Amino acid sequence: MYGKGILKGLSVTWKRFWDTYLDDISWWVRGKKRYYTTEGVAHRSSKDARGIFTVQYPEEQLIQPEEFRFVPFLVFDGNEENKEVRCTSCGICAKVCPPQCIWIVRTNDPNTGKPVPQPAEFYVDMDICMNCGFCAEYCPFDAIKMDHEFAIASYDRNVYNLEKLLKPASYYAEIRPLNYNKEEEARKAKEAAKAAKAAAATQAA
Repeated sequence: MYGKGILKGLSVTWKRFWDTYLDDISWWVRGKKRYYTTEGVAHRSSKDARGIFTVQYPEEQLIQPEEFRFVPFLVFDGNEENKEVRCTSCGICAKVCPPQCIWIVRTNDPNTGKPVPQPAEFYVDMDICMNCGFCAEYCPFDAIKMDHEFAIASYDRNVYNLEKLLKPASYYAEIRPLNYNKEEEARKAKEAAKAAKAAAATQAA
């Protein structure tokens, strides 16, 4: 009433304006950087932020939580020279994909013509992908995971081939450390149980 609301709104803006400079000075006194650092972005994303809290995208980006998912990628073990692709081209991911954006071509043995558990070609149309994560959820070999990368805009169609989809297991451990550790523990426990069962069978024989 009578302009009090306008003055109250302006006072909030004015306070945030000065809080920005006061917070910048406090960070400068402590010898830290409030901008263009992971610590600075985390602070401005927290409840303790004073003044400006926006990030200077694309130079700065918000810290993604571990469970953030965007596009899928294929995991391989080993190194770049000797890639052990986890995918067996079983086709389950393509069957459960709601928008049907996954295409797989199986590898065949040139001598027998029988299928080999390894993909010859693997394509994902990222422009159609709805980022649901069904492919990663249903993959029985932990070969597909959801990436944190979201800046994939281009002038061409975003159809990723096998080469572009493959990323090392170390990358997956980096972006999803909790999930990776749980899966590794479960895998080791399964292998230990399998080894114990084999040892028991050997002793029984």
